[in-house]
Amino acid sequence: MSPAAAWTIIRISIAERLVYRGDFALSTLMRFLPIVTQVFLWAAVFSALDAAGRPAEVAGFSYHEMIAYYLLTMVARAFSSMPGLASGIARDIRTGAVNKYLIQPVDMLQYLLLHRIAHKLVYYSVAIGPFALVFWLCRGFFPGWPDAATTAAFAVSLIMAFLLGFFLESTLGMIGFWFLEVNSLLFIYMLFAFFISGHMFPIDMLPAGIAAVVRLLPLQYLAYFPAAVFLGKVSGPQLWQSLAVEAAWIVFFAVAGRIAFSRGVRRYGGYGG
Repeated sequence: MSPAAAWTIIRISIAERLVYRGDFALSTLMRFLPIVTQVFLWAAVFSALDAAGRPAEVAGFSYHEMIAYYLLTMVARAFSSMPGLASGIARDIRTGAVNKYLIQPVDMLQYLLLHRIAHKLVYYSVAIGPFALVFWLCRGFFPGWPDAATTAAFAVSLIMAFLLGFFLESTLGMIGFWFLEVNSLLFIYMLFAFFISGHMFPIDMLPAGIAAVVRLLPLQYLAYFPAAVFLGKVSGPQLWQSLAVEAAWIVFFAVAGRIAFSRGVRRYGGYGG
């Protein structure tokens, strides 16, 4: 796809999103409401630890770090989440809408990637206000702004989380070439991803054996890893090694998605005029 064609797709997608997604700001603000529950929950947990004379840390997180962690995972998930991507691909395969990518000079995965880039650009241009407001109100939970190298690594981890989320879910959507109904499979994936990605709680809270297995999976990079980087829980050689592993997962799913699409098209049949 030429740069001119790519820019045209992004420009049209941005215009489309701006027309009907003015609710981004309000929905983003509402998404932070569960943080209120987390503040009270963890305040009670750490108060109980203090009353019992135990160290005021849970899995290496202090009270303030725990709240900061949940706020940062919301930023990470805003990058890595791909609502409707896998199910949309499977639906297009089932209904025959995928035909347009087979008869027109537009690559499906490239088009969907550009469409998602436009979606994220619009989302953050509209939702930056609520994010800034919530983080300003909760600034007391953060130990301070990390150094330049950590900040750069955090930014890179967010961009890579977006790419990993896209290629992972687009690969899952290709299941539609082999199964007529995939919603149940996607629901199971999303359920496990919610827990294993660290969105519900830090992976460090899992038993050592389970945590070791979870760290071998790519899902931790969708929520846990960027937050851990910002808070300094991953640093030094481990940080750069983890970024390299994340990059390898991105390449893996990008290639796997291509292979799945190529093989799926061979067994796909589209009929009608």
